[in-house]
Amino acid sequence: MFDTMTVTKAAAGLFGAFLAFLLAKWAADVLFHVGAHGEASYIVEVEESDREASDEPEVSFEEMMAQADVDKGANVFKKCAACHKLEDGANGTGPYLYGVVGRPIASASGFGYSAAMQEKGGDWTPEALDAFLEKPSADVPGTSMSFAGLKKASDRVNLIAYLDSLDN
Repeated sequence: MFDTMTVTKAAAGLFGAFLAFLLAKWAADVLFHVGAHGEASYIVEVEESDREASDEPEVSFEEMMAQADVDKGANVFKKCAACHKLEDGANGTGPYLYGVVGRPIASASGFGYSAAMQEKGGDWTPEALDAFLEKPSADVPGTSMSFAGLKKASDRVNLIAYLDSLDN
């Protein structure tokens, strides 16, 4: 097979090549050092665009609720269905959502709410639901609901309209 001398030559060649590449890298770092030398030579100025300053007219929440689509809200609810149920009194990981619009906050029977949610107080008005659904952790700091929120206002109003349509 291989004798000791052949293995030693192969290892020496491998380690010698590694050492040569390492020395070449160090030399290149010294010769072509790239570092900050004070201020930038030139600055590219970019015009900041305001998201608020769009050409679209701002629509009030009431107008959006009047135009809400219950069927689209049913599709948005699929994101909620992993934790919430729509049957009256049937709690899941989250409280049941049957009759939630207009119901007092933290009042679903048989569900253990976080202290932050219990302290919030008030009712689940469409406006309160909209604020909560946008980003639950921002609306109720300390809530145990880990959902990130619904960024699109249209998704929120469609979902609220769907939840409102469930109870008579």
